Amino acid sequence: MTMHSHSEGKTVILVNGVPASGKSTVAQQIAHRFTLPLLAIDEIKEPFMAQFTDIDRGFNRRLGLAAYEVIWSIVARGPAGCTFVIDAWFGFQPREALARFLQNAGVSGVLEIWNQISAQTAVSRYAQRLEQRKPGHPGEEYLPELAALTRSAAPMVLGPVYRIEQDRGYDPGELMAWIAPYLE
Repeated sequence: MTMHSHSEGKTVILVNGVPASGKSTVAQQIAHRFTLPLLAIDEIKEPFMAQFTDIDRGFNRRLGLAAYEVIWSIVARGPAGCTFVIDAWFGFQPREALARFLQNAGVSGVLEIWNQISAQTAVSRYAQRLEQRKPGHPGEEYLPELAALTRSAAPMVLGPVYRIEQDRGYDPGELMAWIAPYLE
C-alpha cells in the first residue's frame, strides 16, 4: 500500500505495537486532533467477552479475530475519502492477511504509527493493569510471552511509518505534524 489522493479511497492510520505499548493513548490523541473515527480492537471485543465466563486463551484469540474482521467491515462500508484511526496489535496475524483486509476494504492510503517499547516497560505496564483488565484477557502468565514478543515485534510497513520510542516518551505535536500532510 502507498499513499494516494485522499479522495481516491479510504485512508487508515494503523496505531500498532505490542500490548501495553501505548497504542490506545496515541490513537485517541490522533483521533481527537484530526476529528477522525477511532476503531479499537479491545473496544469491539470486550463487550462480547462480558457475555461469557471462563474465557480461555483460544476463545480470546477467536474473539480478537472476529473483532479484527469487524474493524475491516466497518472500514469497507465507509465512504471514499474517509480516514480511520485503528488501534490494534497488527502482528498477531501475517502481514499478508492485513494487506488483503486493506485491499478488500478499499483502502488506498496507509500510515503506521509504530510504538516501540522495551520488554521491561511493556511487562511493567501490563502487570500494573492486570487488576483493571476485563476478565478473559491473558493474566500474569502472559508476561514472559509479552517480554519475548517485544524483542521480535516489528511494524507492518505497508505505507509510511512513524516510530515512537515509548521508553523515551514522544512529542505529540511532532507526530501530528508528521500525519497532517498525508490527510490534506
